[in-house]
Amino acid sequence: MENYMINMQNVTYEYTSIGEEEQLIAVKNVDITVKRGEHLVILGHNGSGKSTLAKLMNGLLLPTEGDVYVNNMNTKDIEKIWDIRQTAGMVFQNPDNQMVATIVEEDVAFGPENQGIPPLEIRKRVDEALKIVEMEDYKKHAPHLLSGGQKQRVAIAGILAMKPDCIILDEPTAMLDPTGRREIISTIKKLNKTENKTIIHITHYMDEAVEADRVLVMEQGEIVMEGTPREIFSQVEKIKLLGLDVPQVTELAYELKKEGIDVPQNILTVEELMDVL
Repeated sequence: MENYMINMQNVTYEYTSIGEEEQLIAVKNVDITVKRGEHLVILGHNGSGKSTLAKLMNGLLLPTEGDVYVNNMNTKDIEKIWDIRQTAGMVFQNPDNQMVATIVEEDVAFGPENQGIPPLEIRKRVDEALKIVEMEDYKKHAPHLLSGGQKQRVAIAGILAMKPDCIILDEPTAMLDPTGRREIISTIKKLNKTENKTIIHITHYMDEAVEADRVLVMEQGEIVMEGTPREIFSQVEKIKLLGLDVPQVTELAYELKKEGIDVPQNILTVEELMDVL
């Protein structure tokens, strides 16, 4: 287990919905291991259980059955929960919900201040974190004046300033326009490749999974597909049966093949398709 950042063993999560008597299962018998430094994308449509899975990964929810280990710490161990949340930082869908201060740099400093980090070290961490997400020029700005993508980058900087080894992003681009989405995807890539952070990225946008090391697809609380982006997206029919889309260029290659043009099924980028044609 030494090489694993997150290890979920036979995890089930049940809850009772408001006004209902019966127990509903959001996550069912899930086994996942996430290696240190891995970039994992978890796909699934709304209600597939992927956001519940994210919250189980840093102890915001505790499993009904099974165990979740973050850096070998069990999320059920109350004494370790603070350490767990420092190890696996969480970025949510709506950046406005994560903003707490009226100036960007104060917002980024909020987490380390709560950790009791000395002021000089906080200053250093805030500057470093804003530089990584390319928002250092905005440190004196008011967060509410920023674009959606900029706000989300500040939210990521706030997590980075707490020095987590792993960052869990729960649909971080869901509320952003295409420009904001591109900014965040570029930031995620940089965090993984340059900063060596373990990334768990939860989304329902297929094209955001193209850069991942590994993709998991969820349906009704279970993992129904697992593989590299190429392995997953070459199975166009299966993906569509799950109510999901494939990246547009993969779809185009699939349609060309159906028309009798000899193109591979596992194309992921426009450049690859152009080379083949």
